Amino acid sequence: MTAPAAETVAAPAHFAGARTSPHLLMPMTLLFVLLVIAVLRSPVLVTNSGLGSAVIVAAPLILATYALMATVVAGRGTVDLAIGPLISFINVTLIQLVAADVIGSPFVVFLYAVAVGMAYQLVMALIVIFVRVQPIIVSLSGFLALSGINLVILPRPGGVAPDWMASWGAGTSVFSPVMAILVLASLAWLLMTRTAFFTHLRLMGSDERAAYTSGIPITIVRIGAHLISGAFAGLSAICFTALIGSGDPGQGTTYTLLAVTALVLGGASLGGGRASLAGSLIGAVDLYLITYVLSTFSFGGIQSFVTDLCYGAILVASLLLTLTLPVIQRTIGNFSALLYFVVLAIVALGVILFSTYTGDVPSAAATGTAAGFLEIQALRGAAAESGRDSRLWAFVGVLLLTVPLIARTLIVGARRRGLGPIVYIVVTGLALLAVYLATHGYAGGVGHGSARP
Repeated sequence: MTAPAAETVAAPAHFAGARTSPHLLMPMTLLFVLLVIAVLRSPVLVTNSGLGSAVIVAAPLILATYALMATVVAGRGTVDLAIGPLISFINVTLIQLVAADVIGSPFVVFLYAVAVGMAYQLVMALIVIFVRVQPIIVSLSGFLALSGINLVILPRPGGVAPDWMASWGAGTSVFSPVMAILVLASLAWLLMTRTAFFTHLRLMGSDERAAYTSGIPITIVRIGAHLISGAFAGLSAICFTALIGSGDPGQGTTYTLLAVTALVLGGASLGGGRASLAGSLIGAVDLYLITYVLSTFSFGGIQSFVTDLCYGAILVASLLLTLTLPVIQRTIGNFSALLYFVVLAIVALGVILFSTYTGDVPSAAATGTAAGFLEIQALRGAAAESGRDSRLWAFVGVLLLTVPLIARTLIVGARRRGLGPIVYIVVTGLALLAVYLATHGYAGGVGHGSARP
């Protein structure tokens, strides 16, 4: 009985060695396709303020997905449908307590949000473990109960967030407190995956009977998973409060469907035992980009219905893809998802740079006389920037020439663990370059009045 357990426990070590991760193929591909479309439709996304707005809007969803991921990995089909109303509950109670001058300092606010989230999840865990009610029934009951309680506490949107939180939701810079919360939360999850607790959690989610016979304290592990979920739910509620700057008893409930969709899109198994930080993060960002791309089109009064339709279609496609994972894994046995990510990142960065530097100038007929004057100035600046554009093309060419080399490494050397640090360095370099270009502006780019010296 212990041999299968040992084999299952050893699986995460191979996963860390950049082995095959076919469940990440669809979210990675969708991420860069949507990113390219979003930049082509609205280049302002890759500016400092554009990235800052993206962070503040996407952060509550990302953290809600992390919260949901902790319980899903534990198995038993523990999909916490109450994650959205729980976020709203923390939000509305926080706003009411701030209005009554009960709490106000950042430390107390963070402590309150995390404590409430953990307390709710502890109650849910105790009911599931000792009362032996199915988790889906407990979570559905929590969804209905919290939705009603939220309306009793705050019948309609209102109130004001703490004064020190007022500037958090501005989204004027990518370097913000919300970004710091998101980074620290992601690092905390990564550190947790290096512990024996996470190994026990994955084994319990994959086969609870085998975990029990192996001597794993499944009761403690399950309670720990719920407490972690509650902590991330509290952080999500804080970012949600910073985003809207007030209390809203109903808006947070939408995060339930979005978090479940992001989790499935990221390759997590709702049956338990499989979920990753990278997949959940990419899935949540994909949903944000879907909303962003659709907002650049005009669907009139059916805008929200089109968005929901896209969410549902992508969720169904992701579920269908999971049925083909064994075939994909046999076909691309030596495929490295991490290196595939690098290839897509290089191609997407080249397209983004090309779009930003050579974007079309709006016509005077479409934008009026003032825009016509700006058009003349932009055309004059374009002539002065011809040399800079040539260097840009050379830079993009060098980036694209590296694709065949990395693609060869993608197939031949995917099993070599020594490639991991190299890939992380490349990804970090691309991220730093993107942040630098966003924070320092683009010469001749769309949305900038003049070229940088």
